[in-house]
Amino acid sequence: QEQLVESGGGLVKPGESLILACAASAEIFSARTMTWYRQAPGREREFVASITTTGNTNYVKAVRGRFTISRDNAKTTMYLQMNDLQSEDTGVYQCNALPHIWGRGTQVTVSS
Repeated sequence: QEQLVESGGGLVKPGESLILACAASAEIFSARTMTWYRQAPGREREFVASITTTGNTNYVKAVRGRFTISRDNAKTTMYLQMNDLQSEDTGVYQCNALPHIWGRGTQVTVSS
């Protein structure tokens, strides 16, 4: 049984927006900091953003000001609002419940 399920990826043009969602079981969601990671083709997986159970957020510099991480505790779902997407944002986005629970990922492709 999958514990984290991502959705919302797709193909967009530069400058457009997407919102990703990560649905989690209540047991996991209520007790853990949630994070988004991404992996571009030929590159290592990198941290994108995190949100604690109390709502404190952190972002990698490359997405600060363009991406917003949030969580809905009632729906046990985490979101990543991605605005002004650029080609370098292309990759597989995975959600993670610290420290070692991972979703399968969702593909985001930014291309004109």
